[in-house]
Amino acid sequence: MTQKPATENPNAEPAVDEAAPQSPEEIIQANFARIEAERDDLKDKLLRTLADMENLRRRTEREIGDAKAYAVTSFARDMLGSADNLRRALESLPESARAAEEPALKALIEGVELTERDLVKTLERHGVRKIDPQGEKFDPNMHQAMFEAPDAEIGKGLVSKVVQSGYKIGERVLRPALVGVSAGAPKPQAADGGDAAPSGH
Repeated sequence: MTQKPATENPNAEPAVDEAAPQSPEEIIQANFARIEAERDDLKDKLLRTLADMENLRRRTEREIGDAKAYAVTSFARDMLGSADNLRRALESLPESARAAEEPALKALIEGVELTERDLVKTLERHGVRKIDPQGEKFDPNMHQAMFEAPDAEIGKGLVSKVVQSGYKIGERVLRPALVGVSAGAPKPQAADGGDAAPSGH
């Protein structure tokens, strides 16, 4: 008796051939996804490059501005001695000399004053400004304290005397102002004999 061959299961799914070619739609979809990923990567790189370029542009502008502003620093510092000497010459004149009617002396004083004003204006044109902090709050970044003394006319911590003017170039201190600082009003003296400590005899 001959044996019947086993019948195939009619509900079984056919085996999928993994090497089977993709449909045109699948190929287009895969290529589209790859191109989108490449586009996003290139966009990210472009944005990073643009940000780097903007940072470089700003830094370069700042460095050029600083170079222009501070190029004359050494020269300006050397010129401060001349400005100081002119100021000292004017301050050393007694009032009687200023009040004198002698034409030669008056012309000399006016000439020195004019030279000092011109020098200060020339420095200002190059970004160098005078620091004259009389009556202002003491600032250790801008001023150098030479002494502290009681002063009834000016509050504690304020500049009571400018010993030597300072100078700034741009936002930097070229030379701090030498100043005296008020310690406030002097303390009242105790009356003689009233609060004296008893002697140890």
